[in-house]
Amino acid sequence: MITRREAAKGVALTALSYSRVMGANDRIGVGVIGTGSRGTYVMTLFQKNADVEVRALCDVYAARIDEAQQKAPGTKTFRAHEELLALKEVDAVLVGSPDHWHKTHAVDAMNAGKDVYVEKPMCRTREEAPLMVKAARINDRILQIGVQQRSGPIYIEPLELFVRTGKLGKIAHIDAIWHGGVTRRMVTEPAEKPSNLDWARFLGPVKYRDWDPGQYFNFRAYLDYNGGKMTDFGHHWMDVVHMYMGERAPRTASFAGGIYYDFKDGRTAPDTCNALFEYDGFSTLFQSNAYGNPPEYGITFYGDKGRLFVNRNRYEFLSAEKGAQPVVKRTPGDITADHVRNFLDCCKSRKHPNGDCGVASISILPPLLAVQSYVEKRQIRFDPDRLEVFPL
Repeated sequence: MITRREAAKGVALTALSYSRVMGANDRIGVGVIGTGSRGTYVMTLFQKNADVEVRALCDVYAARIDEAQQKAPGTKTFRAHEELLALKEVDAVLVGSPDHWHKTHAVDAMNAGKDVYVEKPMCRTREEAPLMVKAARINDRILQIGVQQRSGPIYIEPLELFVRTGKLGKIAHIDAIWHGGVTRRMVTEPAEKPSNLDWARFLGPVKYRDWDPGQYFNFRAYLDYNGGKMTDFGHHWMDVVHMYMGERAPRTASFAGGIYYDFKDGRTAPDTCNALFEYDGFSTLFQSNAYGNPPEYGITFYGDKGRLFVNRNRYEFLSAEKGAQPVVKRTPGDITADHVRNFLDCCKSRKHPNGDCGVASISILPPLLAVQSYVEKRQIRFDPDRLEVFPL
């Protein structure tokens, strides 16, 4: 069992620990595992960097490889990730596969000597996170989790200006909101599995079931593959909570919600998610519900000296002093590009990246505990030091 302190701290890495010591001007050969919409998009952000060359693509669905290869012509293509990882010309791997494959793809890549950028959520179960951290540390690999807020200036600046300076004061409660749109029925086409799609490999560690287009194209609606909105949006926002408040898990997790828009289509992930977490000295309420006209997404920190709101494109601080005017900053663009650049820099420097697996292995715990609360229909009591759920 890796302790919280060990996970967050890790071990010191040096440039000499890198299997292929890279110079500042060397190109990093990248392989992409999972070329769906998100994986392909993040791949294009890698390609914006002059020191990157995408050299290989892997997916269980040949049609998606073909689409990605239009943006990365000349790449080698594979259905099995093990074949991609055998390529010596691949130095780093972008994992954009569905959540239930994240641990295996990341660990296999690190065991093959590759640095890894894996999309959030970090993993599907609490047991998987320590295995990913262990693989990173024993192989001296960089493992960046796609919690891009860690690299976003729009998050870093208010943290320094208002939280660490004490201007916000004592923070007693946090609202983290990321509502989804109206729930819709699962797709039913194509009724027959495409001949160039490896359904068995897509399922991987998940119990076998016959072809189901809804489960392939909308896997986030099924708890067999992930934690639904709790791990999709929840890992992002709870990671920001930890970024601002400290790398420590909550003591309790309580879930309220469920499948309130039930189309009887087999989905198992709740569409209405309200999770309350109790930490040492503060509480956090995460909400992701199926609203047709939702309020602005973002996180609000409530302190005794003011209030701070932040999301990916703006922050607003309002002091509690009488007559105070809000301090507002807006920024365009996608902070994922900053996170990708941080990963590439760390591939060369061997420093821990901003979204290092150590810190992400702690921030994935709240959403996973909330999923457990939903499934078991009880409050989950958790030991943030031993990283264990208390027995009933």
